[in-house]
Amino acid sequence: TVIRAAILIQNWYRFTMARIEMRRRYSLSIFQSIEYADEQDQLQLSNFFTFMLDHCTHPDSVSHIFTGPSVSQVVDEGLYLTEFEKRIDVPDSYYGPRLSFPLTVEDANALLHAFRNEQLLHARYVLQLLCETRRVLKEMPNITHLSTSYSKEITVCGDLHGNLDDLLLIFYKNGLPSEQNRYVFNGDFVDRGKNSMEILIILFAFLLIYPNDLHLNRGNHEDYIMNLRYGFTKEVSKKYKDHGKEILYLLRDVFSWLPLATIIDSKVLILHGGISDTTDLDFLNALERNKLKSLMRPPKSVRDRQDQVKERIATTRPSKHTLDILWSDPRSQNGCTPNKCRGGGCYFGPDVTAKLFERYNLKMLIRSHEFKPEGYEISHGGKVITIFSASNYYEEGSNWGAYIKLNPELIPRFVQYRVSKYTRRQNLRERVGTIESSALKSLREIIYAHRSELTSAFVQYDLNGTGWISVNDWAAAMESVLQMELPWRMLRSQLAQINPDGEVDFMSCFYDLKIGPPTKEVQPALAETLCRYRKDLEIIFNVIDKDHSGLISLEEFGQTWKLFTSHLGIDVDNESLDKLVLSIDYNKDGYIDFSEFLEAFHVVHRLEKKAN
Repeated sequence: TVIRAAILIQNWYRFTMARIEMRRRYSLSIFQSIEYADEQDQLQLSNFFTFMLDHCTHPDSVSHIFTGPSVSQVVDEGLYLTEFEKRIDVPDSYYGPRLSFPLTVEDANALLHAFRNEQLLHARYVLQLLCETRRVLKEMPNITHLSTSYSKEITVCGDLHGNLDDLLLIFYKNGLPSEQNRYVFNGDFVDRGKNSMEILIILFAFLLIYPNDLHLNRGNHEDYIMNLRYGFTKEVSKKYKDHGKEILYLLRDVFSWLPLATIIDSKVLILHGGISDTTDLDFLNALERNKLKSLMRPPKSVRDRQDQVKERIATTRPSKHTLDILWSDPRSQNGCTPNKCRGGGCYFGPDVTAKLFERYNLKMLIRSHEFKPEGYEISHGGKVITIFSASNYYEEGSNWGAYIKLNPELIPRFVQYRVSKYTRRQNLRERVGTIESSALKSLREIIYAHRSELTSAFVQYDLNGTGWISVNDWAAAMESVLQMELPWRMLRSQLAQINPDGEVDFMSCFYDLKIGPPTKEVQPALAETLCRYRKDLEIIFNVIDKDHSGLISLEEFGQTWKLFTSHLGIDVDNESLDKLVLSIDYNKDGYIDFSEFLEAFHVVHRLEKKAN
């Protein structure tokens, strides 16, 4: 009896743990699918900017974001540090770090202390630091070569994405950068998290103090057009209201001077994304990397079409090579195919890795760019290592962060960690429940934003007009519209109701959700379209908003909207939008607050369901 009871308990425990693990995995799959779909939208948006420049009545209102500021606005190459001191006053009321150049370890420690206490570094010192960083980066090659003979180990860190607590924890566990403690940070320092600026300041400060011992590779988010979407631009503008524009323009240049890759002992290649079957390290080492301010940059203006063609030919090869190394992901299947999930870069297989290793006599590829639940992953028979250093990336408790220690034998040692604020108080079931609830909430919002398309797809399977279809048909309709490659059959119980015969009430996908428009008169189809493309439209309007007032004229709003819907082939009633816009021009001055307007079009959860 005791043995039988023990077996029953063991079976129950295994079943429970398997169920929890299944919920964890599909929750992370949801988050990752949403992330990749958003990246596709971003690349599609860059194509729209080209379309917009070609068709806009006033192209100068758009081109400034790509051509940069006027000469008077640019931080001049020859600007000395003292000129910032003359131009930008630091008041006596400022109690943060006061930097003097050249920087010392004491300056770096002062920065760490200040940021732990949520202090800001004054704009004067930020600009001085960026100018000095650019000066140092310009002297560095595209591909940095390091040797383990100068130190016992080299530490390699992956994506941080604005999570300052992760960087501070790495330094606590592994020590600060020094001549005896060398680091390589492999890109994506910024975006998503709330402390991207602080991370850059710390890394740049240590780069200036130890230029031979701390090394930075460029990631796909060290790109000013990416920063428009994923939060860094907004962070800088909020923290540095008076000098944010100048800081952002200077950062654009600094990012373009970041090295593209690092090679350790001529055997270990470190770059942000991956490789392709056309990756040529000799070509990468020779290209003018600072010309690539953004990999999503359209032609500079709508000037003579021949000039555009020449520019595209001149930049296609460098852009393609750089796009591959910053955006690509490894896959277990042989070959090299377009990365359809992200919309940029490629999937590269073990054969592509082997070919590159043979050509350059390499032993290992370390890359980042890709969320991993354990903080790292080994693939391609041990030849490719993914390292991801942002813990709690999607949600509190969603993943570990990790870094790699490489010794002179080039044997990798992985160190995992997780910044814990609330998760220590939760057991495994509660932690997974929190992750699952957050993932499903995000997914339901996407589902509702595609309500019209999904309803049309469901109706095609509902031949008798009953409102019920099979689970297989429901799953097929979901994938055909959303194209997120999710396990829809498994997710059905969380997203839609079912009857005793096993059929799905397909309209139940939209229960407990609504779009909260600013006026009752707005048509449902228009509200859904504005909801779905809200993030894209906000970026576009921010581009047009030269003076950062948050206001846009009704004429510009209408023209931009019509260009956007024309480019994407969206069938909407423009007359309805015109009426809606006029109705919210409350003071009748011909301008509207576009952020406030777009914020109104979001999915509202009428009833939050608790996670099981």
